[in-house]
Amino acid sequence: MRAAAIAALTTSLAATSLVAGDIVLNVPIDCDLGTECFIQQYVDHDRSRQAMDFRCSNLSYDTHQGTDFALRSIEQMRRGVDVIAAAPGTVQGTRDGMDDRLYRTGDAERIDGRDCGNGVLIEHGDGWSTQYCHLKRGSIAVAQGDLVEASSVLGQVGLSGRTQFPHVHMTVRKDGDVIDPFDPDGDVQCGAPSTETLWDTPPPYRPGGVLEVGFADSVPDFNDIKAGTATVALLPPDAPAIVVYGYAFGGKAGDRLQLRIDGPDGTLIDDEVEIERNQAQFFRALGKKRTTAGWPAGQYTGTVVLRRGQREISRVQNTTIVQ
Repeated sequence: MRAAAIAALTTSLAATSLVAGDIVLNVPIDCDLGTECFIQQYVDHDRSRQAMDFRCSNLSYDTHQGTDFALRSIEQMRRGVDVIAAAPGTVQGTRDGMDDRLYRTGDAERIDGRDCGNGVLIEHGDGWSTQYCHLKRGSIAVAQGDLVEASSVLGQVGLSGRTQFPHVHMTVRKDGDVIDPFDPDGDVQCGAPSTETLWDTPPPYRPGGVLEVGFADSVPDFNDIKAGTATVALLPPDAPAIVVYGYAFGGKAGDRLQLRIDGPDGTLIDDEVEIERNQAQFFRALGKKRTTAGWPAGQYTGTVVLRRGQREISRVQNTTIVQ
């Protein structure tokens, strides 16, 4: 293994002209984008201390050098989701053995500059390379010098390195410079996103969305929501409250999240909360305390809608049963 190769990070964001023979990429994760997984963050195109993705929106953070393909929950990660090579090439370096755990303030010494966590670096020829970070401990399935094809399994999505949610971070480089596969020429036009990309089939852009709608008998802990263990499919009639929550990503200041519960006797609650600041991932919960001997038996439907201005960004429903 070449530790220096897998650890190396560049700080520049370059532009490249698309020509015949340039790298063509496939999505580096074996899941259905939009249902089982989603793109959480893109390459940062803002040269200041702010952040801006290739659509001039907020799905990035300062100096972010890759594209983050994220899972919906830690439980999904534990079941196993493969990371796959985005293009044919030769494995230049790997790293394994780092624990899967959420990064917290004060963990810099623990990871000791190994922000990528467990990962794989692949060279594709003509100066192109791809780097895959935050893989699950013990899952690396390739070794230095291996030849891989597009869709060859490299490992599984994990929580290693500097990360607070399970995902694979893929950085694309040309001659050592970072390239955004969604806008490789680097000429960002907010009103007219580039039609030339490095993708074989460009993944659709989602400006944010609701990831999960769930029910509980009290406001759940955010860590339980991210773990995928917060929601309950059945509630007893004497539950102290019925609470619906919406777990979402890509929130912008001014967005509104509508939360509604419809039960056997009609609408139990229907209200909106405003998102006060940009948030990569967030949740909001609303509910109603029990004031009678018991909740009416039957099905309760939770609906969560994310709105931006007059536009509905995302709508997700889920149900629970009182019995």
